[in-house]
Amino acid sequence: MSEQPSAALTPTSNSSPPTPPKVHLSIGDPAPLFALPSDQSTQISLDQYRGQFVALYFYPKDDTPMCTLQAVDFSARLADFAAHNCAILGVSRDPVKSHAKVRKKHALGIPLLSDEGGAIAALYGVWVQKSMYGKSYMTMERSTFLIDPQGQVAAIWRKVEAPGHADAVLEVLRARLAPTKD
Repeated sequence: MSEQPSAALTPTSNSSPPTPPKVHLSIGDPAPLFALPSDQSTQISLDQYRGQFVALYFYPKDDTPMCTLQAVDFSARLADFAAHNCAILGVSRDPVKSHAKVRKKHALGIPLLSDEGGAIAALYGVWVQKSMYGKSYMTMERSTFLIDPQGQVAAIWRKVEAPGHADAVLEVLRARLAPTKD
């Protein structure tokens, strides 16, 4: 059985999030609940999407080439996802103001949520240590969680490559909704 994430972690500031217990979500686990500010000056919670699928994707930084490509690709397929009863939510540690700027600049059709304190990233196990040129640092791992209408994790993508990722998520969503042959 998976370790349950601590509900005591709450967003506080743009500093590093608290060190959480090791979280490893698996398919079938309940998706950790959250409420975060969006680029549209509203709070968005996972609960408000109960009854539909949610493609919840975490990305490192607004307005960088791969993060922008990923957001643009998801936005371009918004109608396809909606036709399959699936909402798309992007999450990074960038502030709401940055999200609003990038959403307008790239005409994005999906909400971008601000996890400035990193608590939600920690609950999903995507606040990770990486190293480059011999230096270690903490960052958001590009990851996506497909959450089913009952709030369970239906699919997980870790260490995502942005090109083609929206199509891969859509393909899994379509497969889950395809009629089964008895």
